[in-house]
Amino acid sequence: MRKSAFEGTILRQIRQQIQFDLQSYPTKQPIIKFDSFTVDGRPGERCIRLNRQYEDEDIKVEVTMFDGAAPAPSANASDGVPNSDDMQLHITLIVSISKEERNRFLEIVCSAWPDSIEINRLLTHTNKKMLAEPYAGPEFKDLDDELQDSLYDFLEVRGIDDKLAIFLHDYMKNKDKTEFRGWMERVKSFIERK
Repeated sequence: MRKSAFEGTILRQIRQQIQFDLQSYPTKQPIIKFDSFTVDGRPGERCIRLNRQYEDEDIKVEVTMFDGAAPAPSANASDGVPNSDDMQLHITLIVSISKEERNRFLEIVCSAWPDSIEINRLLTHTNKKMLAEPYAGPEFKDLDDELQDSLYDFLEVRGIDDKLAIFLHDYMKNKDKTEFRGWMERVKSFIERK
């Protein structure tokens, strides 16, 4: 009797949460194309993948759901200190670019903030077995400023730019809500099973 009442309470709360979520955040149809990229939303997973061709290059972008946050710089702060109440969400992108032979890759690890892309690291590797501890190069911020600017231009030409960051944040907000609803439905289904 007690177990049944307990499960009934949980089910009622889950149904209420699902209903509230549906009313507060209507589901948008997932986008399958953005600019020159095809978007693989990978339902049920924490990542999505974008693909495109650029001249003789194959470009794949693995994108996480929100994986961190940082205080947003406040426009009103006269002292330049960020307001800790306003947080901006962070998304990690791994941009993998291969040329014609498809066995060598340039991998660029980036952060997507709500309106900008930030490069964190560049790596090169091959399709062959990776070394246990490959040399990953210096921190991006330690590179010469002109080289940093050139690498941002390199990505921008390939569609990895501030416009993409804005799109990804909007896409991931929708994916986060969709995945949450799916998770709630699976929990509800499990508890309902006799």
